[in-house]
Amino acid sequence: MLRARRLFRALRSCSSAPCPRPRPSARLSVRDALGSLGTSGERVKVQGWIRSVRSQKEVLFLHVNDGSSLESLQVVADSSCDSRELAFGSSVEVQGQLVKSPSKRQNVELKAEEIKVIGSCDSQEFPIKYKERHPLEYLRQYPHLRCRTNILGSILRVRSEATAAIHSFFKDSGFVHIHTPIITSNDCEGAGELFQVEPSSKINLPEKNFFDVPAFLTVSGQLHLEVMSGAFTQVFTFGPTFRAENSQSRRHLAEFYMVEAEISFIESLQDLMQVMEELFKATTMMVLSNCPEDVELCHKFIAPGHKDRLEHMLKNNFLIISYTEAIEILKKASQNFTFTPEVAAVDLLVPGIGELFGGSLREERHHVLEQRLARSGLTEAYQWYLDLRRFGSVPHGGFGMGFERYLQCILGIDNIKDVVPFPRFTHSCLL
Repeated sequence: MLRARRLFRALRSCSSAPCPRPRPSARLSVRDALGSLGTSGERVKVQGWIRSVRSQKEVLFLHVNDGSSLESLQVVADSSCDSRELAFGSSVEVQGQLVKSPSKRQNVELKAEEIKVIGSCDSQEFPIKYKERHPLEYLRQYPHLRCRTNILGSILRVRSEATAAIHSFFKDSGFVHIHTPIITSNDCEGAGELFQVEPSSKINLPEKNFFDVPAFLTVSGQLHLEVMSGAFTQVFTFGPTFRAENSQSRRHLAEFYMVEAEISFIESLQDLMQVMEELFKATTMMVLSNCPEDVELCHKFIAPGHKDRLEHMLKNNFLIISYTEAIEILKKASQNFTFTPEVAAVDLLVPGIGELFGGSLREERHHVLEQRLARSGLTEAYQWYLDLRRFGSVPHGGFGMGFERYLQCILGIDNIKDVVPFPRFTHSCLL
């Protein structure tokens, strides 16, 4: 009887054991698939969009890209898989074996076992045409589709890498990242180019303004960083800023990103300029190291010869002069030049782009600021700014760098509208 019970338990255990199942395909990005070293027939799954289709008598070749790299992954399938839905622009999911490619153009290829069309695309109606190199001006008409082209894909990958490189530089340099507000009551630049913030619908408020005071989209995070520099010796912010400029030039946007830093206990403009130069060079070197193919594409097809100019900037010290030095040069060049008051400020100008960096040492003397604010009738509004000088003030300075102009500078892109995902400018706010 005991033996029978043991035999029954053993049989029940065997019947409940799960049956062996085939291992699921590992999902890989195109970038990871192309970089795979061990290609011993591993079964993988790749999802992306078809960049090209080539059908032969017995074999079908697809190139699939998911935005993770400039290079696409070649998919080899049986010609029986060919269908009208496998067209340029269609989204697909491909499962198969990753094998070594016999072609010298790529290291690996995907031998397809199953191809599933996720979303079909009518290539005749699609505004972006296969094998056609569209001008950047043409692509601006399709902000919702232009990211699918090689050139915009490269620009946006460089933008992403540059963002990470900037954060890495400041972190390694001991800066604290501050999220400065987008809505503010301050006009930091004083140029009056502000977007005022108001509720879109009328709400029942006893006061006229939602915030009790007029509020605007920020034009700079400098003043808020100055507040933080009273507690942290090195701070930075990296976020959107807004200017209501009536301009459609190739150098201006209504919404753009600014990299801004503020440093306490700094008394030398040269020290500030050194940080500016180190930021540019460290960020650019990281971008060139991590996105060589994307940068090369821009230099080759958009800005031939720009590679040499960029290498020159990286190998040599910047020629950065202060306003005072510039005034002295101008005075010697023209006797009719009128001297302006000395200021401890500096700009970095780039040919074809204009101002890339702007920085200065801040006025930390309480009595000087108090007199200036009194003359302008702003003492009450900026009492908080005077408080910064009353309570533990230190010499400090800072700078700002236009992020889109930086991308123009390293890639050689002529128009600022082509280095931002969705450009906003006068009479244009698509999407």
